[in-house]
Amino acid sequence: MQRFLNTLYVTTQKTYLHKKGEAVEVIVDDEVKASIPMINLDSIVCFGNIYVSPFLLGSAPENNITISFLDEQGKFLARVQGPVAGNVLLRKAQYRFSDDESKSAFVARFFITGKISNQCTVLKRAVRDHRDKIDLERVQNAIDVLSGNIRKVENETDLERIRGIEGDSAETYFSVFDELITAQKDGFKFEGRNRRPPLDNVNAMLSYVYTLLYHDMVSACEVVGLDPAVGFLHRDRPGRLSLALDLMEEFRASFADRLVLSLINRGEISANQFEKTASGAVLMDDSARKTLIGAYQEKKKTVLTHPYVDKKMYLAILFQTQARLLARFLRGDIDGYPVFIWK
Repeated sequence: MQRFLNTLYVTTQKTYLHKKGEAVEVIVDDEVKASIPMINLDSIVCFGNIYVSPFLLGSAPENNITISFLDEQGKFLARVQGPVAGNVLLRKAQYRFSDDESKSAFVARFFITGKISNQCTVLKRAVRDHRDKIDLERVQNAIDVLSGNIRKVENETDLERIRGIEGDSAETYFSVFDELITAQKDGFKFEGRNRRPPLDNVNAMLSYVYTLLYHDMVSACEVVGLDPAVGFLHRDRPGRLSLALDLMEEFRASFADRLVLSLINRGEISANQFEKTASGAVLMDDSARKTLIGAYQEKKKTVLTHPYVDKKMYLAILFQTQARLLARFLRGDIDGYPVFIWK
């Protein structure tokens, strides 16, 4: 039995979380809104001004529950977690791979091949489903560039050149991303990827979904026993969980980006749910954040068949499956990392 959707996201400001018996009780304005058995939780993510009782802070790690604190827009602040899990031999193998640049390049090539392939899939679906609403020539030209970059990265052994191909692909993909927005064009103009802070509504949504995905990838690494801080494509940096960022790459376009596009194109989020601050940063309001989180959780219920393990699974389980496959590769059980390519 595998559990999924076992993350509690708390976005309502001044919510109070405390331990009552063997459950986490959620209180808003002195009213109990929910009581969740601790056995059903792997993690709690608190956005903004959320209060957590000392007893819950102490008992959560004992129950293998990680508590993460982020600001309202998703910037990471701190984590409370228990002892590090995992086989020491697996982590030592991970560290040896990461310290060897040629081995790191070999692993990074899998991540980037998956990322670019999935970017191609997103664009090809737009051509298939919305050919009457998009500039076909622009999008097809981007697909051709990305297809060429897949062939380049498959034969590349230098880590910096792999990063260069990834950067060129991202620029190409996002140069036509505005074509994929087929509704609410005036309220959701996109002229390129920007972050820290996001400067438009689309980038605000993308950054927020990437934050949720990042949290899930950190959890997937920890469950499997990998060190989320030691990556291959993303190098070591204090405060950055590089392996989680590596594992995110194959899910950015087909999972996160498509989710954002669906919410915009279906009118489930509107432009009046955003505000621009004096610094130019664009922020979502509380209702938009709740809609986005709800859609994110619902998307994780999608059932798919994994082509490598040949099993049906929820998309939420796919994150852990990919982390387990990476662990098998690092241990030498399989010859390569079978990146997940969306069809």
